[in-house]
Amino acid sequence: MRDPRYDVLFEPMKIGPVTAKNRFYQVPHCNGGGYRDPSAAAEMRRIKSEGGWGVIFTEQTEMHHTSEITPFIELRLWDDADIPMLAKMAKAMKQYGALAGIQLAYSGINGPNLYTKEVPRGPSALPIRTFTNDPVQARAMDKQDIRDLRRWHRNAFKRAKQAGFDLVCLYGAHGFGIIQHFLSTATNQRTDEYGGSLENRSRLMRELIEEGRDAIGDTCGLTLRLSLDEMIGDLGFANSEVRDMIEMHADLPDLWDLAHGAWEDCSGPSRFKGEAAQEDLVSGIKKLTSKPVVGVGRFTSPDVMVKMIKSGTLDFIGCARPSIADPFLPRKVEEGRIEDIRECIGCNICITGDMTMSISRCTQNPTFMEEWRKGWHPERMQAKGPSESVLIVGAGPAGLEAARALGLRGYQVAVAEAGTELGGRVARECRLPGLSAWGRVRDYRQYQLSQMPNVDIYFESRLSADDILGFGFDNVAIATGSAWRRDGVARAHVVPMPMAPDMPVYTPDDLMDGKVPTGNVVLFDDDHYYVGGVLAELMARQGVRVTLVTPSAYVSDWTRNTLEQGAIHRRLADLGVEIVLNRTVTRIVSGGVATACTYTGAERDIESDAVVLVTSRQQDDGIWRELQARREEWAGNGIHSIKVIGDAEAPGPIAWATYAGHRYARELDEADIGDALPFRREITALALD
Repeated sequence: MRDPRYDVLFEPMKIGPVTAKNRFYQVPHCNGGGYRDPSAAAEMRRIKSEGGWGVIFTEQTEMHHTSEITPFIELRLWDDADIPMLAKMAKAMKQYGALAGIQLAYSGINGPNLYTKEVPRGPSALPIRTFTNDPVQARAMDKQDIRDLRRWHRNAFKRAKQAGFDLVCLYGAHGFGIIQHFLSTATNQRTDEYGGSLENRSRLMRELIEEGRDAIGDTCGLTLRLSLDEMIGDLGFANSEVRDMIEMHADLPDLWDLAHGAWEDCSGPSRFKGEAAQEDLVSGIKKLTSKPVVGVGRFTSPDVMVKMIKSGTLDFIGCARPSIADPFLPRKVEEGRIEDIRECIGCNICITGDMTMSISRCTQNPTFMEEWRKGWHPERMQAKGPSESVLIVGAGPAGLEAARALGLRGYQVAVAEAGTELGGRVARECRLPGLSAWGRVRDYRQYQLSQMPNVDIYFESRLSADDILGFGFDNVAIATGSAWRRDGVARAHVVPMPMAPDMPVYTPDDLMDGKVPTGNVVLFDDDHYYVGGVLAELMARQGVRVTLVTPSAYVSDWTRNTLEQGAIHRRLADLGVEIVLNRTVTRIVSGGVATACTYTGAERDIESDAVVLVTSRQQDDGIWRELQARREEWAGNGIHSIKVIGDAEAPGPIAWATYAGHRYARELDEADIGDALPFRREITALALD
């Protein structure tokens, strides 16, 4: 039963000639599948339709072969051959009454054309601006190029309509779209009627929208996605100009879709961006136009959503990451099940799929992008198999997700936790600076388990192999996690690092236990994800003089995939952390560390009072190995299976652990598939020459 205070979120809203059934608007977002995995992407969007979203969009869809962003994998609408794939997606989106939208992208100076080998085109002749700093330049478009571009857009609009989409969005945000390239003085240095004044710089946008409306007729809505502020200073499309442009063209599109700056500005992780972080930038824009406005801000709270509507800030609640974490968010609000919402934690692991050109993951929702590949539904599990009971040893993210999913299947589940709280590594890491939202991984599962009479949790229950063998459970999952290594073994050192015995050495586990060193401290980060940067921040805020040493060319190198690497570097620099790049700690000596250049081997000592090693983790699998050695005793004790999962099998990001727990629960008691693939995939059809 819906709480009346949320009624406003379920009001139908017109977008030009079409009507959305509610205000829940899944803005375009990537998924790592694109043209390679169209059925997986289509089923993922269909699930959102089932979950109650009023509007569902594709990711950016390349609308012409002269502008593509290889190596990244997005959808394509280059010619008629792409229509069937997109028609399948549009049909899936509309199955439960959502409006299906496609975002058309011409990437301009963001498209290096590494696949098509076409010369890139932009408003002005400038180097390509991509994540990978491709050594490619775009040529300035002449008048014929612009006429061609307009024709290509008309063709794409017609194809989008033929594919069955209700909404077509022109992409001019995040620095990725040709419209933004023309609007921005940083990328548009023209002196003709397409450059100079704001009116001239918005000419192409106006032409594309007016001609697009003629192309698709009066059955499709036309929306425009723009950056709220490029955040690059005077030579850029600033928030003030955005407002002037919207006021100048107030009723041009059927909806204004507004998102902050570059992608890392818009979709920064929760460590740096809170919920509704873009409110100030979008506030007041609705007064400049009679057309509806959608904005984003990692909205997870229905109360914040209502505030955005009732304050006159937004007409639609735009969500990408929250719609991934819980595709059924609208339905749960409508059914009065707010406590069942699986809230996004803002870790941005979903974005790493796009950045690494692989199928995306979600820490909170392990079924994301597995809906078609494995048949996993985010809200439903298959029925229990022939066995009855499961013992889960360890209540970290893998153990908790396994317990939740097994409980839904109907098994009698017992969770044995050696400590006094749930969450394992999540419970510890969420106390670190900026990571409080990560506690939602534990909180969501803790609540769900509390509602299941068939799941029992036992604290301070450190079990031996004899205990496990003697309890009589049908199945056992070992989810005992891992611990940070103290010997420096990782990438730079595949064997233990030489260490002076008198030098204090700390691990991340020590710091999370409250054992923070003092004085001058060297932190050696050979992990390259978020932990090194977070711990450097923790120590700096406590007055420690920190020198962060890493073999990489970047602080927290892998976080370039989560859009936070720049923010981490700036944060540490502001806190006075000395950052030493491209150097490896070769050994720990009395009074400091010896380092060597990653490339030349040139040595340099750094004085310190202590060392923090953020290198790799050792799986805590001792109990698993002992049980393996006693396999002949399993059957006699009524045990059908014992399996190690999560970090206890192989340490990885938290999303890997929740996925492992969920997969264990899905596959328990299922038929052995032998050497068959455990997922479906699509194979490119061979051309018949």
